[in-house]
Amino acid sequence: MGNNMEDRQNDIIESFQSLFEKEELLARVIECFPYPIQIYAPDGISVLVNKAMLAEYHAVSPDMVVGKYNVFKDPDVIATGQLHALKRAFSGETVFFSDVRVPLDGIAERYGIQDFDVEAVYQDITVFPIVDDEKRVIYVAAFLINRRVYRGKDEIEKAKEYIENHWMDRFDLSETAKAACLSKAHFTKLFKKHTGVTPHEYYTNYKISKLKEKLLDTNLSIAQAFAACNMAYGGHSARVFKDKTGVSPSAYRKMSK
Repeated sequence: MGNNMEDRQNDIIESFQSLFEKEELLARVIECFPYPIQIYAPDGISVLVNKAMLAEYHAVSPDMVVGKYNVFKDPDVIATGQLHALKRAFSGETVFFSDVRVPLDGIAERYGIQDFDVEAVYQDITVFPIVDDEKRVIYVAAFLINRRVYRGKDEIEKAKEYIENHWMDRFDLSETAKAACLSKAHFTKLFKKHTGVTPHEYYTNYKISKLKEKLLDTNLSIAQAFAACNMAYGGHSARVFKDKTGVSPSAYRKMSK
């Protein structure tokens, strides 16, 4: 699969290069190309951002980037420690960067974007030169393909669904994060951002809501209501119930009659 992707990218590079002498046509092809592409002058300054790139980040106009952004001076690029590798593309080589985490904060500032609907993006980036007949680098193109896109709300909804389907089980942060396809640390932070509570709090609140439903069934004793929720009546579980509702299980049942 890796070789197929590399072959496809090589075909794209050759196609762009073959259009070099038809510069106007090349610009139109890049503009309408379905993947995000940014074109740089030999000094690293952006000269073109295609529609797919703007659509990727919900940016309205390239004006904040074209003629102003210099990839060599981008602090996020410098921080990767890969600037020397990037510059090889400006010397005539094709350079490939695998599974790069996109610095969304920097992009938001660059394009003036107020609210991203994505939390994290990982891309494969191919940077290749476009040369003239004398093999001089005239432009450098960065061609980006998304490997993984985490749209916070979607991932958290998956986690909430997982919790609600497994509320009878003991809470497992690792499994819940795996259901959201996120690392435990990133998942916990993201979950709290979108819900206002930690994953364990959400699990506990959901479990208590189910217990409250069982306590309304007077055919069940309080102990049976707890057992129906895979909880032991008394001790820790009863204290958690009182912490969450402000009353004991027996008082809650009386209040609900």
